[in-house]
Amino acid sequence: MTLASLARAVLTGAFVAACAGPAPAEQAKPAAPAKPAAAAKFDAARAWVHVERQVKFGPRPSGSAALADTRRYLIAELKALGLPVREQAFTAKTPAGDVPMVNLAATIAGRRADRVALASHYDTKRAPFRFVGANDGGSSTAVVLELARALKDSQPEFTIELLLLDGEEAVNWDWAGTDNTYGSRHYVSAGQADGSLKGLKALVLLDMVGDVNLIIRRESLSTPWLVDAVWSAAARVGQRAVFSNELTTVEDDHVAFVRAGVPAVDIIDLDNPTWHTAQDDLAHVSRQSLQVVGDVVLAALPDIQQRLAAQSPR
Repeated sequence: MTLASLARAVLTGAFVAACAGPAPAEQAKPAAPAKPAAAAKFDAARAWVHVERQVKFGPRPSGSAALADTRRYLIAELKALGLPVREQAFTAKTPAGDVPMVNLAATIAGRRADRVALASHYDTKRAPFRFVGANDGGSSTAVVLELARALKDSQPEFTIELLLLDGEEAVNWDWAGTDNTYGSRHYVSAGQADGSLKGLKALVLLDMVGDVNLIIRRESLSTPWLVDAVWSAAARVGQRAVFSNELTTVEDDHVAFVRAGVPAVDIIDLDNPTWHTAQDDLAHVSRQSLQVVGDVVLAALPDIQQRLAAQSPR
């Protein structure tokens, strides 16, 4: 109801009451004030369970039966939280031929329809050895799932989109040309075609956030103000040592969004010894690292939304 219609309703009610005579002695009780949303809290123990479940599915490259099983698990977990889930299926043209892929998007409704996305890729690297991707794919996907639980009753200003992307990994061993980031590039191109990308105001990408010796460096291809918002939050929650001011440059799923004009930040620790090795297993993932990243993202979200609201007031 607009202010004008509310004013008309009040005036009309007053006129009717005056004509009807004195009001009855028993008045209707005023409505109780709405309870504020409970503070969101991240639980690394819950996130750890999601890492374990993904690893149990084994290697999960795009197009595999194991990734389809993983996808069913992710969808079931999001739906159990009461969140609607959209499957964005497409066929990627890769050096190995056509590969079916599916992006997943769940939403937590906000006061605005415009969105802030929390994203991860959930596929793992194709490898000539058993690669279960506990950190590379598993850790960040687990954090996004736990963030979904932590935020589902938060009543955010902007709608929160939980975005799980397929096809980040290259099909060939080497990352080259367009043999990578299939899911993010498809999401962006589809959003540009149907106009939905205009409603995406910022993206926070998580990737390889479970390393036991976690160091997150400022990623140079990311949007500077969004990087500042995340690093300021890290300082506020006492994680300045983990979120280093050293610079790094990483090509990742955020690049397609930045190129399309969507502010994006990549929270990633690429400098770890288990990257794309058989040692990327549960023994090399830390619950504490999951907790640190979850806490920082939760602390950064209010600032990110305030900055966006200031850029586009109602």
